[in-house]
Amino acid sequence: MILSGADILVKTLIEQGCETVFGYPGGSILNVYDSLYAYQNEINHILTAHEQGAAHAADGYARTTGKVGVVISTSGPGATNLVTGIANAYLDSIPMVAICGNVSTTQIGTDSFQEIDITGITLPITKHNYFVGDVKDLADTVREAFRLAKSGRPGPVLIDVPKDVQMAKCEYEPLAPVEKDNVFAAKDVRIEEAEKLINASKRPYIYFGGGLITANAQEEMLALAEKIDAPIGCSLMGLSAIPTDHMRFLGMQGMHGHFASSMAMHKADLIISLGVRFNDRVTGNRQKFATGAKIIHIDVDGSELCKTVNATCGLRGDIKLTLKKLLPLINEDKKPEWMEKVNAFIQEEETYLDNREGLTPRKAILTLNKYLGENTAVCTDVGQHQMWSAQNLNFKTARRFVSSGGLGTMGFGFGAAIGAAFGTKERSVLVTGDGSFGMNLNELATAVRYNIPIVILLMNNGVLGMVRQWQTLFYNKHYSNTVLERKTDFTALAKAFGANGEAVTTPEELDAALKRAFKTEGPYVIDCKIDKDEFVLPMLPPGGSMDDIITKLEVEQ
Repeated sequence: MILSGADILVKTLIEQGCETVFGYPGGSILNVYDSLYAYQNEINHILTAHEQGAAHAADGYARTTGKVGVVISTSGPGATNLVTGIANAYLDSIPMVAICGNVSTTQIGTDSFQEIDITGITLPITKHNYFVGDVKDLADTVREAFRLAKSGRPGPVLIDVPKDVQMAKCEYEPLAPVEKDNVFAAKDVRIEEAEKLINASKRPYIYFGGGLITANAQEEMLALAEKIDAPIGCSLMGLSAIPTDHMRFLGMQGMHGHFASSMAMHKADLIISLGVRFNDRVTGNRQKFATGAKIIHIDVDGSELCKTVNATCGLRGDIKLTLKKLLPLINEDKKPEWMEKVNAFIQEEETYLDNREGLTPRKAILTLNKYLGENTAVCTDVGQHQMWSAQNLNFKTARRFVSSGGLGTMGFGFGAAIGAAFGTKERSVLVTGDGSFGMNLNELATAVRYNIPIVILLMNNGVLGMVRQWQTLFYNKHYSNTVLERKTDFTALAKAFGANGEAVTTPEELDAALKRAFKTEGPYVIDCKIDKDEFVLPMLPPGGSMDDIITKLEVEQ
């Protein structure tokens, strides 16, 4: 059939199984939006308040479903407003296709109205990007973008479509959805090396990240842990991969990770790492990181092997297939002395937990846990509330913790919570701070318009908490521009947007507010007042090692 480029673009999205897209229209993408109108019974478009919110929504949708998220914008400022969202997806390995309109090909390079070289701008933060100069290439370009976005280590792909290409016509023939590239196990010689290291280990520790979720290798990892009697920890991106209450799971490791998890890694003689990057928030001072341990690193992306820490054995390949080949070679071995030491770490951690009276951050998250269903996605912004959430949330289902890891994007959470709600087709939760919420609170308009059920737990301390914590500890309490001194009434703000909201100052008020919020159809803002001098602990000082971990802190007022 003969179709316009705009129709071909939308039909190919539908062909690829895309049910929901997020975006914001403008002059250079109007033909595509006209086509979205024509095919509105086959594909759902969510109009956000800002293109950045749309990009984060596509990201949240992708994280909760495992599918490719799609975001659409116009040229110029519309396209550049996507950049933070694309970079966020790139650093967290999230499959996304970003589609931008552009001026006609005859105007490219003339500095015409709203012209920008978005392919050049996004080259460092995409797996690949395309400038489509001929309508005949459009359908196959979209298909190739979907394949690339979800293959290997997932990530974002951008497609730039000039206006005259959207208007031009050519033959369109629908095809089956593209499959991601075939995966493979690591080489046998590397698997044999890993087998020898594992069977010789006396104090193994399994450490996993978001790559384990992408590979769907939770079952194989747990089988390995049982066989070698190993504790398990994870990075921020790994949270929710396995149930929080699993008997071997020690929680998140790293700068603000659980004491037991971090210390078990520090004292292990072998770290078996699965789909992780070993970034600075995990290792601290790399010269002092796990000096007594050998490292086995399994990752589908070979560039990660020995990039930041030297692996004794690096295995490039699919985690699931590699573990399946490795497991039969491993001896079953109980390690009572090691587990006794790990249990001692757990018991010591218990003495550090914040059990104070009143509305503490930990108590707020523990109260939230009471209302979470097995399928509830919890999204966070970035800051102290993100770490309190990572430390204390309970999960039963994979892909239900949605947070900006690599880029650390304040303002990520609201868009992500919108995308997560569409992805799970259930209520989502946003845990945010007053600093982060101020970045993208305009998406309240989106949540209200579509009556999206989102519970927003706003940890309001009146400051940029995480930055202020660093200023307290390392900058002689020079609180330069971290005390917000804003007069925002978040309850009134919520009502101005058409949402429900209330403020709470006690655990009992929070419990009652959450009960009301989870029964409300649309968005519900809970302004949860906490003290400005609350801190995230444990904390690994910058440049420090696990021997320097801070577990308790008294701050002079």
